[in-house]
Amino acid sequence: MIQKATIDAVFENARVEEVIGDFINLKKSGSNYKGLSPFTDEKTPSFMVSPVKQIWKDFSSGKGGNVIAFLMEHEHLNYPEAIRYLAKKYNIEILESPVNSQEKKEQSEKESMFVITEFALKYFKKSLWESDEGKRIAHSYLKERMFDDNIIKDFDIGYCPNQKNSFSNYAINEGYKEELLEKTGLTIINLKNKIDRFSGRVIFPIHSISGRVLGFGARTLRNDKKVAKYLNSIESSIYLKSKILYGLYQSKQSIAQEDLCYVVEGYTDVIQMFQSGIKNVVSSSGTSLTPNQIRLISRLTKNIVILFDSDSAGVKASLRGIDIILKEGLNVKVCSFPNGEDPDSFVKDKSTEQIKNFLASESKDFIQYKASLLAEEIKDEPLNKSNTVHDIVRSIANIPDRIKQELYLQSCSKLMNVSEDVLFSTLAQIQNKSKKNLPKNYSNTSEQLVKTKKINEVNSRFELEKNIIKLLLFHGNEKVVLKEPVLFKGDKTGKIKTKDSKVTCKVYEKIYLDLQQDEIAFSTSIFKSLYEKIIYSINNSDNFSIEKFVNNLPIEMSKEVSDIILNEDQYYLHDWSKKNIFVAKKSELLSQWVFEIILRFRCELIEEKVSDLQNKTKQNKGEHHDNLLEEIIQYHKLKTVLSERLNKVI
Repeated sequence: MIQKATIDAVFENARVEEVIGDFINLKKSGSNYKGLSPFTDEKTPSFMVSPVKQIWKDFSSGKGGNVIAFLMEHEHLNYPEAIRYLAKKYNIEILESPVNSQEKKEQSEKESMFVITEFALKYFKKSLWESDEGKRIAHSYLKERMFDDNIIKDFDIGYCPNQKNSFSNYAINEGYKEELLEKTGLTIINLKNKIDRFSGRVIFPIHSISGRVLGFGARTLRNDKKVAKYLNSIESSIYLKSKILYGLYQSKQSIAQEDLCYVVEGYTDVIQMFQSGIKNVVSSSGTSLTPNQIRLISRLTKNIVILFDSDSAGVKASLRGIDIILKEGLNVKVCSFPNGEDPDSFVKDKSTEQIKNFLASESKDFIQYKASLLAEEIKDEPLNKSNTVHDIVRSIANIPDRIKQELYLQSCSKLMNVSEDVLFSTLAQIQNKSKKNLPKNYSNTSEQLVKTKKINEVNSRFELEKNIIKLLLFHGNEKVVLKEPVLFKGDKTGKIKTKDSKVTCKVYEKIYLDLQQDEIAFSTSIFKSLYEKIIYSINNSDNFSIEKFVNNLPIEMSKEVSDIILNEDQYYLHDWSKKNIFVAKKSELLSQWVFEIILRFRCELIEEKVSDLQNKTKQNKGEHHDNLLEEIIQYHKLKTVLSERLNKVI
């Protein structure tokens, strides 16, 4: 675990405008910076960065947050990866806090292995570009494969000299331990002999999604059939093949932007497609996709197209991969290349547009793919057709979304000429036999949709709570003079009246006391948490800072706060005064703003109270019925008075 001291140091040193400026062309706009959104295809800049508040907001996509949130959204890093990225950028030492000595030892060893793989990468690249052997043999081979120098550099391709232990000896002389060289799989140690595992091979580094070198794939340049064509790093604490996708580091941005990921078999398939303009592509390195690999893709997109050559021995295995993808809740299609072609060979003589058109037209959903693949086996045999239909329905049973299940069953019905009733009945039988295929809360799908709709509906209570958070963030620690309404009963009619009493207090104190007195609780959970954190921070600090406050928030809360802050700032992005248009600042009308929000919130509370009392009157027809009606009448009178004052303010 990364120590809090390191995280604090990262936030103290990292500048949001510098970090985002590495990825986006930002231009000064008053005290802020503006640029084109990296998340949408726009022509007018709506992406704003605030150096003062150290936050950003993309008004075209609605995303926003602090510097960590940007790296998580744009680079698709998790929180620890984003911290490590910034620590590396600003040369901050990462202090770990393992739970025990064993974990400390393991973490230290992993970091040492990462250092070794980075060292090896530099060595292999230097061997390719600077050694006579590398230029003569390896570089020539890559040129024959039609890889240009730019793509070779983009993928950090290298070469290990065709000598017994040139790399191992060099690494040991540089101070790296034999034990760790062996654990990374770079060196084979046998009876005190040190042998380079990848001797005489072209090296394909395999990166994590954040860019760290996890291991290597290596292709032999010998024609000896007894020699394995490809070798991979051995499994280790940093290299777990089932959790890695080749090319993900280079392709992650394109996958997210295209909202689609192509999956191929080999390293060169990825590189050749990337060079041909299809950059949203990764490789499973010749194995069937695993759940961990699919989850990596799901961080970027929910849409996968598996690309296989028609002669591939792994086509049948791909059927199992389809079921795993469906089980993870992703959408999957399959595209087969013409006979004798694979992605590498197919794209070489074609334009990007031609390739895209082919992929779009030939990609089939998994039902069409399975049906076409098994068509020859089906023929006119009823039993074979039955087995194929069962196979397709078993795949559909893996889909966690009930609506998708129904749509796919309808598609299968038309394609296989089988009634929908029979298919639904078959699906039910399969699910009854295998309960684990049922999604969580399966029977509550419609209910969940209704709940989601209600959550997304904009209501007055939500907006009021949001405005209170905004008020506290901007002006919570400021003093205001308020005309406090004091309620009293007037003449003999008993009509409630008010008179003003001036009160001087801080904004956060006024809000806190009023909400406490009226027993008002926030209905939105994130606003409730933010409210409590803001009150605590202001109350325990002489100098409340939005920047520090945001940096200490969980990532989701920081996004919400940046959304509130920068939505406010967007009205001050231009120098309106030059056009004789003057926008009133909230600080100039602070007393009025505080007063209005409190009144509106109290009116909202009364509405809820009246509604609650009305429900009670329906249930209670006894002796308390008249008392409840009287209480409702009094609340209506109070609301009338507050509404009159509110209208005067407005």
